[in-house]
Amino acid sequence: MPAQSPSFDEAFTEKLGELLAWRRDVRRFRTDALPDALLAKLIALMELSPSVGHSQPWRWLRVDDPDQRLAVQASFSRCNAEVLADYEGERAALYARLKLEGLREAPVQFAVFCDHGTLQGHGLGRRTMPEMLDYSVVAAITQFWLAARAHGVGVGWVSILDPEEVRRIAGAPPDWKLIGYLCVGFPVEEHDVPELVREGWEKGRS
Repeated sequence: MPAQSPSFDEAFTEKLGELLAWRRDVRRFRTDALPDALLAKLIALMELSPSVGHSQPWRWLRVDDPDQRLAVQASFSRCNAEVLADYEGERAALYARLKLEGLREAPVQFAVFCDHGTLQGHGLGRRTMPEMLDYSVVAAITQFWLAARAHGVGVGWVSILDPEEVRRIAGAPPDWKLIGYLCVGFPVEEHDVPELVREGWEKGRS
């Protein structure tokens, strides 16, 4: 017999709304370690995420090696300098003040890839929309992020990186596409308003 569907009461739905509101991109992390059991639980919850044709194309590579982390930081520094050079005046000054990553502090870091060569799922659902593989990985990251926040853990998604460079640093195969580089750890501070809003990024002058 199929399992009985759970009932989600009004109190739960209110809490879910709070979870969505307080799910923020974290850039300031405490350096204390995450318990292994907690991290394993978050990964298990992530694996409940939907994927096209049940392909489960996500590949999470944990980046712990100090040399690898320094190489990722160097990639960010180069890419960030290039982005800064595209801005001028007050916008450039504001951009330079923003903290856009937690690469030096976050105790856990993942390079998350989409395995474009996976045979799992036998191609179901992606012949006409192959990008659904990438979207499946995005959904998995989102599910991990919400699960992490529910357990008091912060996540920061770093996008100011060279994807091919990070793929080589992480030692991923050529047919794996970088979808996200995640910093994970307990946050120094928590907010329900995005940092870019707090810093006035949208209101700043061009």
